[in-house]
Amino acid sequence: MRAYEFITESATDGLSMVAHSLPATYIIPDLKNNDFYELYRFGLAIADTRGNGGNDDVQNGFKHEFKAESTWGEHQVVVSWDPNIEQVIDQSLSKVNKRGKKLVSTKTSDEIPNTGTQSTLKPFKGYKR
Repeated sequence: MRAYEFITESATDGLSMVAHSLPATYIIPDLKNNDFYELYRFGLAIADTRGNGGNDDVQNGFKHEFKAESTWGEHQVVVSWDPNIEQVIDQSLSKVNKRGKKLVSTKTSDEIPNTGTQSTLKPFKGYKR
């Protein structure tokens, strides 16, 4: 095989080879590329920073406040209509040597208690005959 003629191993790092051709390239030592949650939040922070550059992002007086961590943080969230999801989660966690789950909602999809369920419109009874 002639593959060895094409496969070479470089003693230099890739960044030094492309440093001149890449525009404004930065490394961030405090942000590891194996923590996807932190990478996601950093991406959202970039979007928030860009969005705050103008006044077009404010609608109806509402302005979103960016937070470094979401409500659930780095915790995995599972949402399911399956009535047996608790057992599925427990069995799946045991397969990866993990345990514990915390219910943060109702078991069924319910309306928020202050949601109006009666229509404010008068029902149409039809035209006179």
